[in-house]
Amino acid sequence: MKPRGQSKPRDTVMNVAHDQTGPRHSPLSRNWSGRWYIELTILLAISALTWWLPILVTGRLALSREAHTYILLIVPLSIVLIYLRYEELPNSSSRRRLGWALMAMAVVIRATLALSPLPLHPDEVLWLNMFALVVFWIGTATACFGIELLRALRFEFCFLLLIAPFPTFVVNGATEVLQTQSAFAATMLFRLIRVPVVKDDVLLSIPGLDIEVARECSSIRSSSLLILITLLLAHLFLRSRWRKLLLIGTAFPISIAKNAVRIVTLGELGTRWDPSYLHGRLHHDGGIIFLAFAVVIELSVLWVLGRSEMQAEARQ
Repeated sequence: MKPRGQSKPRDTVMNVAHDQTGPRHSPLSRNWSGRWYIELTILLAISALTWWLPILVTGRLALSREAHTYILLIVPLSIVLIYLRYEELPNSSSRRRLGWALMAMAVVIRATLALSPLPLHPDEVLWLNMFALVVFWIGTATACFGIELLRALRFEFCFLLLIAPFPTFVVNGATEVLQTQSAFAATMLFRLIRVPVVKDDVLLSIPGLDIEVARECSSIRSSSLLILITLLLAHLFLRSRWRKLLLIGTAFPISIAKNAVRIVTLGELGTRWDPSYLHGRLHHDGGIIFLAFAVVIELSVLWVLGRSEMQAEARQ
């Protein structure tokens, strides 16, 4: 039996104090070596030097083409997503060899594309180069901090793959689908509000006006941004996989509906109110308004799915 006045051992007191106050630093700062952060910085610098030309071309593409504007958001959003989960990240650093294997594979792809002429379109070469860059980044993180980090951040790393600009044939195919489906949806909407309309492919004729749903009217930029927003909403606010897929699946029809509403709104304002609407700011710069309309619909769908998820968890 311990005498009444005897104090507890020093290490026991320290352990009790630690249990009461909790760790003062995140798992990463406590258990991951600073050397690995230095390695991470060096490897990222090497990637920037190795892929500087594809990075430059991708940046110019994102600034000059509406279909690739979303690329400017991918890296900043990925950094924010990782930062939001920083305190939850695993602190183990096991199985780092996989990271070195991924980096080696990325370097081989980069060297092959640079040194061996392949029968590929330049857009396809750029996509492969940027894909290899992201693989190198994933390998860098895995080599520095372990495969557990790769598992924990699988969405964030997959999200980074979107910086690889889709080849021209993919963009053209998506634009064509948006054109034809937007023209069809606008025709249905005109008929719903009792406006006579005749459709000939992507040409719509209403009293006093012929509307061609051109490539610019496909709203490829706002549609890609809507899909991006939907991906983030599904990842951040839903847990069940099928609800995430359902929310993401609504992005395309909602984008079509957004385009149809824009076409009908401009057509009605131009024929019934003021023809200047057909060539004014609402036509050229009003995409953000209709994108906001689509985001509100997505948020409504998210609310319904989130509520059903909470009810399902409560019943379990």
